[in-house]
Amino acid sequence: MTDENDAPEVVASVGPLDPVVVLLREFLHRSGAVRAVAVVEGEPGDEPAIVDVRRLYPTEVEIGERTVLLPHAVELDVPPPALPAVRRLAPFDVDAAAGEIAAPPGGVAHLATAVRGVADLLGGRNVAMVQFETNQPEAPFAITARAGGGDPLVLTLGEEEFEMDPGWPDPPG
Repeated sequence: MTDENDAPEVVASVGPLDPVVVLLREFLHRSGAVRAVAVVEGEPGDEPAIVDVRRLYPTEVEIGERTVLLPHAVELDVPPPALPAVRRLAPFDVDAAAGEIAAPPGGVAHLATAVRGVADLLGGRNVAMVQFETNQPEAPFAITARAGGGDPLVLTLGEEEFEMDPGWPDPPG
């Protein structure tokens, strides 16, 4: 148990969550994201784990009331996953007050599809949230997806959330 006055324990592995750490870290590096978070269901009766990978920070893993840190560059004995196709885009120009994002054509849809792919790699009913850089540091752009693709994606700009239409960004069949 981690108390608010205690420093989190630094570990070299989080056991069965190591593949989640590797997935998020690899996606973060490949996509240029500033943060990637997974909410991973535990065993029946257990609380979900939260794995939080940030650019240039230790990875934080919270399970119940216990929080541990992994150095960002720690080598884990897990093969790198086959990531969804993703390319690094320049930081988006945003107007957080108006809820507007200026991006290359298809850029937001491309990243949304990639984040949905990360959620699907997590499996189950797990959730992936990835934050991307904008020209307004106080207003990051985030995409949240639940594995399975049945739930709509949620886009967040600063404090504002936008639930997308079911099936977006896939073109109509």
